[in-house]
Amino acid sequence: MAAPFNVLFLCTGNSARSILAEAFLNSTGAGRFRAFSAGSHPAGKVNPFALELLQSLRIDTSGLRSKSWDEFAQADAPRLDCIITVCDAAAGETCPYWPGQPVTAHWGVPDPAAVQGDDTAKRKAFRETLDRLSARIRLLLALPVDRLERQALAARLAEFGQTG
Repeated sequence: MAAPFNVLFLCTGNSARSILAEAFLNSTGAGRFRAFSAGSHPAGKVNPFALELLQSLRIDTSGLRSKSWDEFAQADAPRLDCIITVCDAAAGETCPYWPGQPVTAHWGVPDPAAVQGDDTAKRKAFRETLDRLSARIRLLLALPVDRLERQALAARLAEFGQTG
């Protein structure tokens, strides 16, 4: 079996969107994909609404934590094949040097943690965010990532960022 295709989801706080994407891809990647997440300015904890949603869907949340993207720029970090920003702020920041020159894409979605209102409104925002990210992740899962050239893969991932 080939090594899994490693994807890093980036956001500013690494507490909601990137965490949802990491957990969903790891739960559906069937060993072909391995997901990680990080933030440029990590919040230090995972948003409880993200954990609640994932747990309600029986998606494993063990090991999820808010962490800095600096962890993935270290020499002993996992080799990254792809980096996907899921918030506009992180997409505009100067990222660390990523060894191996992974393919990059932007899949911006609104921050569910910024939603004001009661818990019902917040839960709805987290569900909508996961729905958008999971639709894009399903498109990624359908790609023959091991057979696509770098430019073709980058183009497809950019297309996915425009869906949903």
